[in-house]
Amino acid sequence: MLDPPPKIRLKTLFVSDLHLGTRGCQAEAFLEFLKHYDAEALYLIGDIVDAWRLKASWHWPQAHNVVVQKLLRKARKGTRVVYIPGNHDEFLRDYVGDDFGGVEIVEEAVIDLVDGRRALLLHGDKFDTVVRNMKWLAHLGDWAYDLALFLNRYLNMARRRLGMTYWSFSAAAKAKVKQAVNFIGAFEQAVVADAEKQGAQVVICGHIHHAASRRLGPIHYMNCGDWVESRTAIGEHLDGRMELIRWDDVVAEAAAEPAAVVSVPQSLQPAA
Repeated sequence: MLDPPPKIRLKTLFVSDLHLGTRGCQAEAFLEFLKHYDAEALYLIGDIVDAWRLKASWHWPQAHNVVVQKLLRKARKGTRVVYIPGNHDEFLRDYVGDDFGGVEIVEEAVIDLVDGRRALLLHGDKFDTVVRNMKWLAHLGDWAYDLALFLNRYLNMARRRLGMTYWSFSAAAKAKVKQAVNFIGAFEQAVVADAEKQGAQVVICGHIHHAASRRLGPIHYMNCGDWVESRTAIGEHLDGRMELIRWDDVVAEAAAEPAAVVSVPQSLQPAA
């Protein structure tokens, strides 16, 4: 069996949109990810817990408990853990300024990176007019997204039996539907404008489940992606290098190593 990839030490790790409490949450893969990456500071940039879905129907398997326990354990052992609430865990905004088990709750944050640049950290839902002004429609969209993930799961079970690679229905739809593409572009521009206004050179956000790392004008725009489909995060290395980490790529590279003898453990398998 292939051992997990060796641990990598980072200065800072940024994660968003885990959506604990939903069937789409890939908690097991996230736990493997946390075994591989350790950091001095960990920023949870919103929608870590999905209170919207939990209100509608309770789903909280043991792996979701383990994720929470793992994050609290990191805080106890000296990792600075900061939680920036998003729209799906907006109830935590009532506790901004508080500390729960060593986890700090803040609305937004501006931090200094190793390379001297300032980074604005925010979830990003404040730029989503649907979430802010038409919450009932946002919930309907959330239901439709969950349905797409449910259908996608069974589609990929069939594809796997046929020896075909993983395919994301909702990710493909978001890339191809013009309205979704336009929304992503407008969201990115709004986030970048806010970063400029706050004197930051980097902005790190989440919310739209679209991982990215690129320059938009004078700003380095970075989106953490999610742990429902893309299984991505952002890492700041000790030398100041910023990386968009794609966990599936890390797993694939580990499986391709000559030391790989038989197979990859189930917990490291690509998303189904």
